[in-house]
Amino acid sequence: MDDKTAELRDLFVSTTGEETVTESQSDPRGSLSSADDATVDERLTELVEEMRERYDFASSLSTADLREVVRGFFDPEATGAGPESWSRDADAALAASLDADADADDVFRARMDLHLVAAADRDASFPYERLRALVSRASDEGGVGTGADVDDADLAESLAASEGVDSAPDAETVRRYRRVAAADLASRRASHRFRDAFVELLTDADLSTRLAADAREDGLREATEDIETDVSL
Repeated sequence: MDDKTAELRDLFVSTTGEETVTESQSDPRGSLSSADDATVDERLTELVEEMRERYDFASSLSTADLREVVRGFFDPEATGAGPESWSRDADAALAASLDADADADDVFRARMDLHLVAAADRDASFPYERLRALVSRASDEGGVGTGADVDDADLAESLAASEGVDSAPDAETVRRYRRVAAADLASRRASHRFRDAFVELLTDADLSTRLAADAREDGLREATEDIETDVSL
């Protein structure tokens, strides 16, 4: 230790009373202590119950299981996937972790209720933006917030007439994507408030920023596509 270093050490000790210097550390967002975890659960419960009151949930899962669906969606260790790499297998893995006797379809319905739409959910064999525009129009005209009253057979027929569609999708397939479209629309109309709140609670800062930016870009793209589709209609 040279004289300058020794002087600095002596000054530190006389000022702080500490013999050693340690770097200050803080847990990154997403690394939760047990106390933090309880606080997050409480906030998740509030958000889930607020959404259940505001929207007509298709899911029959309990609030506790819905809370776990939210947690699992943002936790790659729980399902082997995250919001950017979600799949039906991830729905099945998450279903197996719930208290309820649930399957992948139950988790899918819950995710749509909670506005937890992944990019893969929009990957359809027909123009998804066309379906979303049809659901949006039905919602606006009929006051249907979720698209639940839209006839899936009629949607399938309309999609079959779309450019680039070789064969009509069956009603069951349309029903699944109609729920995705309705979730997208509901989230956008709420300015993605609930999804943003989940992201803020459960993801690290870098992922939070990226997901928020992606949501904004998706919203802008959806709005542009809806306008273009309405013009073509």
